[in-house]
Amino acid sequence: MMEFMKKTIIYLALFIPLIGAAQTTITLKSAIDTTLSHSFDIQIAGNNLDISKINNTLGVAGGLPVVSATVNDNQSVSNVNQKLNTGTQINKSSATGNTMTSSITAGIVLFNGFKIVATKGKLEYLQSLSQLQLNIAIQNSIATVMTKYYDIIRQQEFSKIFQSSLNVSQQKLDIVTARKSVGMANDADYFQALIDVNTADQNLKSQQLLVDQAKTDLLQIMSQKQYYPFSVTDSIVVDRSIALTTVTNYLKQNPEYLSASQQISINRQIVKEVSALRTPTLRFNTGYNLNRTQSSAGQLLLNQNYGPYAGLNLQIPIYNGNAYKVQKETAVFNVNNAMLDQENLLNTLTSDAVKMHQSYTATLVQLDSQRKSIQTSAKLIKLVLQRFQVSEATLLDVKAAQASHETTGFQLIDLNYQAKLDEIELKRLMYQLGN
Repeated sequence: MMEFMKKTIIYLALFIPLIGAAQTTITLKSAIDTTLSHSFDIQIAGNNLDISKINNTLGVAGGLPVVSATVNDNQSVSNVNQKLNTGTQINKSSATGNTMTSSITAGIVLFNGFKIVATKGKLEYLQSLSQLQLNIAIQNSIATVMTKYYDIIRQQEFSKIFQSSLNVSQQKLDIVTARKSVGMANDADYFQALIDVNTADQNLKSQQLLVDQAKTDLLQIMSQKQYYPFSVTDSIVVDRSIALTTVTNYLKQNPEYLSASQQISINRQIVKEVSALRTPTLRFNTGYNLNRTQSSAGQLLLNQNYGPYAGLNLQIPIYNGNAYKVQKETAVFNVNNAMLDQENLLNTLTSDAVKMHQSYTATLVQLDSQRKSIQTSAKLIKLVLQRFQVSEATLLDVKAAQASHETTGFQLIDLNYQAKLDEIELKRLMYQLGN
């Protein structure tokens, strides 16, 4: 039994660290899928779409009958003093009375200048606008996820640069230590090399903090309620095939541009609604009434009548201080403003696309050039280390080569990341993210 317990403890001691080391790997697709399922912005936009669908009915537009029922029952106590033409005189104190009225009514608009048709059309456009706004929220969420996901990769690449710098500093320290052991290096060189190793190690730890914080940001974007460690093993690959004409040709299919078009249609329906207010309204009404009055004293002790009724109601607007005219003129201006907003939006989208594509192409050119620089800096640091090992280079020479390698490495990573951001934005303008 004791032998079994010892083996169990050994197995647990070996297995538990592996459990702790295991981490979830998040891919770009899984991050996007999780965000689309849990994003608060998307859920709100989806709820707004459901609201517009619920409102998009003929009943809300006013095209269905309205049926209502009312009941009133009033109890009264009064003093009665009546003198009839027959000579009869009635006097009674605290006479009770009861009046009850009830009715069921139904009415439907037969004609009101096609206002109902205009309102129903407006509700259709509002539903389409809500759908476009949901699409915008989805595209924006995907762009946000991709931006942060690739930022994590960028920060991890920075960590590799710092790790490489730490390795060089450690090699430098090893060389100085070996020299010092045979009396070929002084304490100043040793202490400086030791400081350089410590500095490089601190830089690596600080960079790791930035990686962890970027991962936390991604979990927040994914609307995760619990924060957990995960790994990202992807790399940044830039699509180099995006042409400016391809982007500009798609701009009129951009959800923001289509939303502006829907707003124009909505405003035009409002013009029709307001215009209909100046036309006669014909309504059909029907119902059933019951009226009952009862009193304990007086000439009329009980009066009751009931029965159905039906009729037409015609309402003709004649004058209301030109309020309808002012409302229509305002609505027409709103249509014109919406058209100007759409035209201005297209100009803005086009300008953004041109500037983004300029940045995209320029960054790709710089990226190719920078790749050559990073190769050269890697050769330089290797050469300087070799020379330092045979005392043909100084500590300052090694530090300068390190700084050069770090700078070129950071620039290469930043350029690659910037090119990816430009690609993301260009595809967002074309509504092609996630396709």
